[in-house]
Amino acid sequence: MATLFGPKKEKILPIGAIRQGVVFPHTELVLTFGRPQSIAAVEAAFKSNRIICFFSQKNPQVENPAKEDLYQIGTLARVERLLRTETEIHAWVKGLGRIQLESLEATEPFLVGQVVEIPEIIEDSPEIRALTNNLVKSFQKAINLGKSVDAMSVMHLLGENNPALLADQISYILELKTVDKQKLLETFPVKKRLFKASEFLARETKILQLERTIASKTQKKFDKGMREAVLRERKKTIEEELGKLKKGEDEDEETRELKQKIKQAKMPQIVAKKAHKELKRLSNMNPNHPEFGYIRSYLDWLTEMPWSIATPNNASVTRAAKILNEDHYGLKKIKERIVEYLAVMKLKEKRKESIKKTKEEEKQRGSTILCFVGPPGVGKTSIGKSIARALGRKFVRMSLGGIRDEAEIRGHRRTYVGALPGRIIQGIKNSGTNNPVFMLDEIDKVGTDFRGDPSAALLEALDPEQNFEFSDHYLEVPFDLSRVMFITTANVLHTVPPALRDRMEIIGFPGYTEEEKFNIAKKFLWGKQLLANGLKKGEVKIDNQALYEVVRRYTREAGVRELERSLASICRKIARKVAEKKKIKKTVTKTDVAKYLGPRKYSSTLAEKKNETGIATGLAYTEAGGDIIFIEVGLMPGKGRLLLTGKLGQVMKESGKAALSYVRSHWKQLGLKQDFYEDLDIHIHVPEGAVPKDGPSAGVAITAALVSALTKRKINRLVGMTGEITLRGRALEVGGIKEKVIAAHRAGLRTIVLPKDNKKDLVDVSSKIKKDINFVFASRLDDVLRVVLTK
Repeated sequence: MATLFGPKKEKILPIGAIRQGVVFPHTELVLTFGRPQSIAAVEAAFKSNRIICFFSQKNPQVENPAKEDLYQIGTLARVERLLRTETEIHAWVKGLGRIQLESLEATEPFLVGQVVEIPEIIEDSPEIRALTNNLVKSFQKAINLGKSVDAMSVMHLLGENNPALLADQISYILELKTVDKQKLLETFPVKKRLFKASEFLARETKILQLERTIASKTQKKFDKGMREAVLRERKKTIEEELGKLKKGEDEDEETRELKQKIKQAKMPQIVAKKAHKELKRLSNMNPNHPEFGYIRSYLDWLTEMPWSIATPNNASVTRAAKILNEDHYGLKKIKERIVEYLAVMKLKEKRKESIKKTKEEEKQRGSTILCFVGPPGVGKTSIGKSIARALGRKFVRMSLGGIRDEAEIRGHRRTYVGALPGRIIQGIKNSGTNNPVFMLDEIDKVGTDFRGDPSAALLEALDPEQNFEFSDHYLEVPFDLSRVMFITTANVLHTVPPALRDRMEIIGFPGYTEEEKFNIAKKFLWGKQLLANGLKKGEVKIDNQALYEVVRRYTREAGVRELERSLASICRKIARKVAEKKKIKKTVTKTDVAKYLGPRKYSSTLAEKKNETGIATGLAYTEAGGDIIFIEVGLMPGKGRLLLTGKLGQVMKESGKAALSYVRSHWKQLGLKQDFYEDLDIHIHVPEGAVPKDGPSAGVAITAALVSALTKRKINRLVGMTGEITLRGRALEVGGIKEKVIAAHRAGLRTIVLPKDNKKDLVDVSSKIKKDINFVFASRLDDVLRVVLTK
């Protein structure tokens, strides 16, 4: 065990604070000092016995460190030489051994502290010798990989056999943070120090290997690129010499292939010009250029677009009508419109063959854009597929629900990384034809945010007058969409922007009647669900009464989705019995329905059980089709206040106020006192309070309920009503009549009071419903009250 201080273990010596780095024992290095405190300490040591203590700072930003700012383990060193400049002092120092700082005795003019020697424990064992040899080999490997160390240090270290000295000198040379170097300084056992130094050196060697590998790969890639460029030039020269290319041509195989694709695509002249311009840029560009891949992708899109590929319009009008009837029951008006579209298209084709079109006619070749509007589950999307099948065209469906980025429609500029054309152009390309049936689903659910308004981007695509030159941001050339048959679908129209709505022909899809649901279930849904659940078609039948039971008692909707789910549930339970090899009935009867579907979900009618005062039955039109609502009026002692509840919108609240104003202004006709309202609070409530309700069409029902409550006359429970009111007592026209009538019929109402101006809307209502319901047309509220109030 070697000692530095002799028998006395403690000494008071000048201290130099090191901002960055660590001074190790057994090493020689040059340190530069600029702080007055540090300069004074070094000079004082050099003038006396040349011995000084060096401790590293925990935070290099501290200008005048105290004891707690210094690491407590440092190095005792001897100052060999000094070199002074105007502002700094350079000291050549040699590390002697490890010391521990006990206390600071003075801070001015320099740091003086009491330090204790930490003796070096000399060890010798086979394990230490093995660690020493391993450290030397690792150091040699690092040198070979390019670690920068001066030649004298390398020679000295490679010939060193002292484990402690080797560990300290390697620790000094390592590229480590001050914290890690301090950890090595504070590792006193030689064995542990050798092990840690080996770990750090191995990590540094690994980094050097990776750097060399990366540099090697980069060089190889560069050499390969240069080699390819040279070989390409030589190839061109050889081909010119052999006469394979005409003089002046310098096309390679890829350029010739792209040129052939451009020719085969039969693009319009303006597009072909753009394609050739981009191809010329590509042929003059190095394959390693960042834009090479972008231009190549762009040319692939241009050449793969179906500029001149179209599905022949040879579908028969009679056959198309037959296909539409096969796929869908009812929807007479929609089917007629599709057959009309096909007939017009056929006539245009014949005229095109016989008469040469003028430029003005060519501009007006776009077809009408159809918009199917109706509640969910009535077949809007599925009829689009049937139309494509009837016309013999490809079908493309694009869902617009939730789209908020305008670039989804018109594409991204090519300057963006990962840019792509919009989904319209993508759909056209994937279909492989320029005249598919293109369905834009859920057009009423397009959103708007900071990325633009997608519905505004649709204006050009859905305008027959301008979509023959649709411009996509990615393609940057016009594409003719006039041959595409666009069909859009929506649940409601009020969320579709007026400009977009104006470009489309609106076709309403009403909710299905009970009879229509029965026929759809019998002809389409039952067979479909048998196959979907692993049963053979015709293996199990369902009788008519069972189907009516499912329609009436287990579903209440405008469409047929809930009906289909109910039939699927029956089929699954039958399939389970078949899988378990149990005996099954060949026909599902009315009594079996409850076994499969559980208790009835709905009663046979939604109408009230008995006539009551202050409760009127109104008719409403929602996104899910028609429905009936109940309006309740309660009277209580008060001060003439009007309360409106049931999550009502502003328009519906105003209808309630208008109803009260009408009653107050007609108090004499209604047999009320002039000041009847002064000591009453009137509460108007619409049940299902969690469901938002709005619109003016409940005005008639609110007035009837209010008059009933005030006059104590009951309202006929089987009478439904709809219509907007005025203060003069007129009943004004409202919308959604067909859906409301179907809902009233479904609910079991027998009489419906409609505004007189709505009589024309009954044309679309089926004759069966008209037979079951008595319609009363009223122009004034007096006519309404005579019908709905009992005597």
